[in-house]
Amino acid sequence: MADPVNPVNPEELSFDAALKQLEDRVRDLERGDVPLERALALYEEGVKLVRTCHEKLDAADKRIVELSGEPSGARPD
Repeated sequence: MADPVNPVNPEELSFDAALKQLEDRVRDLERGDVPLERALALYEEGVKLVRTCHEKLDAADKRIVELSGEPSGARPD
């Protein structure tokens, strides 16, 4: 179970580690036996992890576009 007393700084995690942490929190919440305060802490951490994952995916997408020499937003059909 995730530990909201010692939360992880999502920005310091790799994409894979952030995704794993997110999956752990979702699994804990889905069990349904988490007290309200702990559930709120897990949810808050999950939101931060989702944002981190999106940011890392966006950065990877931008890097791929740069490396491919494609204009931003242009995708081959």
